[in-house]
Amino acid sequence: MATNSLPANLKLGFLGAGQLARMSALQAFRFGIQVSVFSDRSENEPVQFMTPYSTSGSFSSVEDMIEFAKDCDVITLENEFISSEILNEVQEKSGTPVFPSPDSFALIENKLIEKQTFEAAGIPVTPYQLIESNDDLKAFGEEFGWPYLLKSSKGGYDGYGNETVKNIDSAKQAYDKLGGNSGRDIVAEAFVDFTNEIAVQVARNETGTVVYPCCETVQKDHICVAVLSPAPIDEHYREKAQELAVKATEAIDGKGIFAFEFFLTKDGKILLNESAPRPHNSGHYTIEGTVTSQFENHVRAVLGLPLGSSKMKVPAVAMINLLGTHQRPAQTDEILKAFEEEDGHLHVYGKLQSKVGRKMAHYTLLGDNLEQTYKTAMHVTRNIEI
Repeated sequence: MATNSLPANLKLGFLGAGQLARMSALQAFRFGIQVSVFSDRSENEPVQFMTPYSTSGSFSSVEDMIEFAKDCDVITLENEFISSEILNEVQEKSGTPVFPSPDSFALIENKLIEKQTFEAAGIPVTPYQLIESNDDLKAFGEEFGWPYLLKSSKGGYDGYGNETVKNIDSAKQAYDKLGGNSGRDIVAEAFVDFTNEIAVQVARNETGTVVYPCCETVQKDHICVAVLSPAPIDEHYREKAQELAVKATEAIDGKGIFAFEFFLTKDGKILLNESAPRPHNSGHYTIEGTVTSQFENHVRAVLGLPLGSSKMKVPAVAMINLLGTHQRPAQTDEILKAFEEEDGHLHVYGKLQSKVGRKMAHYTLLGDNLEQTYKTAMHVTRNIEI
């Protein structure tokens, strides 16, 4: 049910303690909400420096998470590495509600189920198949063409858990590397002949649904390096992507914030590629770029509060991901220029250890012209190293 009060001792628990939970927690703190985090990492994570309520444990341990949940009023997610069965048991035995709900999460908790759910809802998805043998590897390549992608059905992100395969030999090696011969479900996905990769965030709860502008994501080596909003494509396609994103959220009866990544194909089709039941890298631009950020609406949505406007504040926003450049203790170099732009905004996540390709920070620039704003943002960040 929707709520019209916020008790001073209300505690919101996050399963996961990285930068997504950190940026949501910052919004929770604005409302006087206490934040508790559950981390499965051995190192200190970004949110753990911000709150005295921090628990370390395992996402495979029901007992660990039940004890954590008992001390919270609502539980929400920062990642999808947990199983819906465990989430359901945590919710039942702790008495603390989990949003997105375990039932919603169960419909998208791995890449195979996710594709089947959205396909059943009439949403176009990228061609896919569960791979169970070498014959399947060969048949998929023959039907959809080489190269194609092999993905671990659960746990992949930022290029981890994905392999591009160019022939049957590389497909066999990748299948084994990803754990196919060890019992892990592996999904093949066809390469799509696309012009743009686009994304939409949707916030939804019992008070209503809010859909964010359709943005473009710029990818390199399966990692998002930049986001442009609104996406520099025909308005008709932007609106269609928003419609599909809302339809996908409704298909899982989602309560929370959700992100949907699409391909816009050369023949004008929009195909749903992946979803996330949480804030998403593609929505970081909303912190300064829209009236209500994805992170604030994450908090509002899971607590049953009225949702805020997703309207853009300016005509153009460019967000640049700042990735780790060294294997070393984290240190942000050459950042002065990032502070010189009048409407530029630097966010450093507080990770203690830098790794090559790891998301360490992002920079957002607001402007009037998308092409020029993106060009300036790239110039400002070109020498920043973390």
